[in-house]
Amino acid sequence: MSTGDLFRKHDPHANPDFFRAEAAGLAWLAEAGMPVAAVRSVSEHHIELDRIAETSPSAEAARNFGAALARMHDAGAGGFGAAPDGYDGQLFIGRRPMSRTVHDTWGSFYVTERVLPFLRIAVDAGSVTGHQCRDIDAACDLVAAGAFDDDDPPARLHGDLWNGNVLWSPQGVVLIDPAAHGGHRETDLAMLALFGCPHLRRVVEGYESAHPLGVGWERRAPVHQLHPLAVHAAGYGAGYGRELHRAALATLELGGST
Repeated sequence: MSTGDLFRKHDPHANPDFFRAEAAGLAWLAEAGMPVAAVRSVSEHHIELDRIAETSPSAEAARNFGAALARMHDAGAGGFGAAPDGYDGQLFIGRRPMSRTVHDTWGSFYVTERVLPFLRIAVDAGSVTGHQCRDIDAACDLVAAGAFDDDDPPARLHGDLWNGNVLWSPQGVVLIDPAAHGGHRETDLAMLALFGCPHLRRVVEGYESAHPLGVGWERRAPVHQLHPLAVHAAGYGAGYGRELHRAALATLELGGST
């Protein structure tokens, strides 16, 4: 609900941590210099944010956003899976609870805390078949074993960086609705690519001007799309289950060439 210069979300039945998690995530990203919707008030049942005036995306804003995203990632996190600093509650992606268990290695964290919990929900919902699940499990085993681990430290992620959470204001990009946690920088970029982002090439150019990406990062996108696709398969049907299966097959193929 919009009221004047404020945007208010209210839900008397929300988990008591739901809006607190959003506020903590926004503050954590803002600490790293990322423009976000400012929180004006928050409680167990509501959050009030500055209303963002929107305009058309531009190449210049995209490039500036990419550079800001790299700097945000570089601000780091306490570990793979870590919650925003100072926040002690439940994490969420959308309305679904999300683990805050911290791992020492990215692959173990990603599979155990970000893919498998949502995959099981998707299987129970009938969105992923037994045949598909066998391939997805095999891809998860590969990732968990460290096939795609590297020396990159935990990045400060938005965690739900699809185009709907990227607002184009007259002053540049402003982010909303994070599922903020410590993860791998390529995961945010893979989600932007998965769901589409205006001027994505310019975003990447801006990103690499601040922090060059690892060789082959584009080919690894399906690995980093396993999480958002599992989340969507858990809630939005078999179409996303098929996309999740395709990403798993691409992960297996990529793993065979490493």
